[in-house]
Amino acid sequence: MKGTVVVLCLAVGALAQGDEAWLTWSAARADGVGRAARVQGRVGGLFDTRILSTNTSYNYKLAATWMSPEVIWASARMAQLTDALNADETKRLVVEAETAGQTVVMVEVDPREGSGVIPNDWVATLHPVSNKGEVGSGSRGRLDQRLREIRALTGTVKRNYDYDRFWVVFPLQQEGQLSLMQTDTVQLELVVRISGKEGRVRWPVSAVARAMLIRPAASGLQDKAIK
Repeated sequence: MKGTVVVLCLAVGALAQGDEAWLTWSAARADGVGRAARVQGRVGGLFDTRILSTNTSYNYKLAATWMSPEVIWASARMAQLTDALNADETKRLVVEAETAGQTVVMVEVDPREGSGVIPNDWVATLHPVSNKGEVGSGSRGRLDQRLREIRALTGTVKRNYDYDRFWVVFPLQQEGQLSLMQTDTVQLELVVRISGKEGRVRWPVSAVARAMLIRPAASGLQDKAIK
C-alpha cells in the first residue's frame, strides 16, 4: 500500500437529502470548506536522518483530507459549478460518495530524500478524540484506490504532484459497537505509520457531521440486531 481514505450507498441519500443549502454555496465558500479539511503534518521527526540504510526516506511530508459530509458537499458543488450540472446530477455525486457505516480519508505522502519510495506496509488508523481530550482506540483503514474515480471524494484543492495520493476507508464501528463517531467526539485524529516513523493530524468534528455519521452506523447496528 503506497503513500494515502463505500460499502452500500444509503438508499435515501441522507447527505444529499438533508439541508440542501450547499447547492447555493459560492465557489469561494465551497473551496474554503475543502481547503480547511486538508491538514498537513509529517511522518517522522523534522531532523530525522538516514544512518545506514539508503532504501528508505528520512521522513515523509503528510497531507490528509477527511471526506466529512461538508467536504463531500463542497466537492460536489465545485463540480456543479465547473461542469454546469443541474441539482439532481449534483446530488447524485453526493449519493455516490456516501458510505454506509464508513468514512473516507484521502492521504497524501511525499518522501523526503532517501529512496523516494513509500513502503507498501504502511498503516493508517483513525481515532475519536472526546470533549475531554481523551483519544479513543483506533479504527484501522483499508486502502481503496477505486475511490479516486468518485468525484465528490477528491476534495477541492488542486493536486500537488509531489505527493502520492491514496484513499483509505475507515469503519465507523468495530465489533458491533460505535467506535469513531460518538456523541462526545469533537475531533478525529489520523495516525500514519511508515517504517517505524509516525505522523498525526487532526480535524474538528462539526455537530452536523457527527449527527449524520452516527445515524448510518447506528442503523447498521440495528439491522444486524434484527437479523
